[in-house]
Amino acid sequence: MKNIGTISLGVKAPIIRKGDNLVEITVESVLKAVKEAKLTLNDRDIVAVTEAVVAKSQGNFASVDDIAKDVRNKMGEGTIGVIFPILSRNRFSNILKGIARGCDNIVLQLSYPFDEVGNPLVSIDKLYELGITNFNKTFSEEKFYKTVGKIEHPFTGLDYIDFYKKICGDKCKIILSNDPTTILKYTKKVISADIHSRQRNKDLLLKRGAKKVITLDEILNSSVDGCGYNEEFGVLGSNLSTDEVLKLFPRDTKTFVTKLQSRFKEECGKDIECMVYGDGAFKDPVGGIWELADPVVSPAFTDGLKGTPNEIKLKYVADTQIANLSGKEAEKAMKEIISKKSKDLKNQNISLGTTPRRITDLLGSLADLTSGSGDKGTPIVLIKGYFNNYADE
Repeated sequence: MKNIGTISLGVKAPIIRKGDNLVEITVESVLKAVKEAKLTLNDRDIVAVTEAVVAKSQGNFASVDDIAKDVRNKMGEGTIGVIFPILSRNRFSNILKGIARGCDNIVLQLSYPFDEVGNPLVSIDKLYELGITNFNKTFSEEKFYKTVGKIEHPFTGLDYIDFYKKICGDKCKIILSNDPTTILKYTKKVISADIHSRQRNKDLLLKRGAKKVITLDEILNSSVDGCGYNEEFGVLGSNLSTDEVLKLFPRDTKTFVTKLQSRFKEECGKDIECMVYGDGAFKDPVGGIWELADPVVSPAFTDGLKGTPNEIKLKYVADTQIANLSGKEAEKAMKEIISKKSKDLKNQNISLGTTPRRITDLLGSLADLTSGSGDKGTPIVLIKGYFNNYADE
């Protein structure tokens, strides 16, 4: 592929069910796809499999009642505070339903004007119009409605205060505050429901006098009555399956990618890099929503995907080191510079403007955008030529 760079190819697969041999299905699906596309597999090609089908093949599901029992066992009786959940029917509604069933009363503390991943509870522009330019006030549910008026998510159309209140029923009180310690005015037993800042908030609450704090990765981190679980992430990364069931983040993903890599080696003699991916780590520039509602982009990957890119910035080099060259001379000089680049370009001008992100975060985002979240039916993504550069022939 002398004149082609990176290719990201969505690969269709059968509908995956519990007990399916996903390693064999993935290998078979990829080999069919490359044959159809008249491609060949090469060393360091990448096969990415979405976490959803990995979890489904494992049967990693749990019910709302399983959550309720685990919450009751871990938090005991009395009023439980729940802080900073994301605003999501898919991601949090069943978790909240389980928490509500497992406790006597809930004080639910929402952040504003948006949640941790950017879902707006209310437009930040609207707050500015109302003269609210810093967000350090605490609001009761009633005062918030009186201050901002109608609440409606721009994409789902939901009023998430009302939606979450109905899930919990009469046992729920809702407050709005961006200070995690506000919840301690109402209860000393707290579930920190945020994703990426959970440990920081847990530590702060315990320092400020909380008696018991757990995070979502501590709910269903072991099985309850034989249900699914995830020892590392608990209910983080889960999705709604039915009104009473969640699909959890998959387990044993390192074992899966290792087996998958071995099967490709057996089948085609190539060293294929393999990974499991979830949400991509990118932000919608219009809606302002950060896609990463999973705890990580990739829970497991083969060793060849470790690290960050080590690339020079072609535009910078073209405008500086070889600015006086053009045509074949420029091409030859650029290839020579690339071939002689050092193994660590950190803090060097020659890498100015390149993306200092983990390779798996970049690849997971590419795979997530390729497979989509709807009805494309491509839970497997083949990425070719990712590690190639301009100097490769």
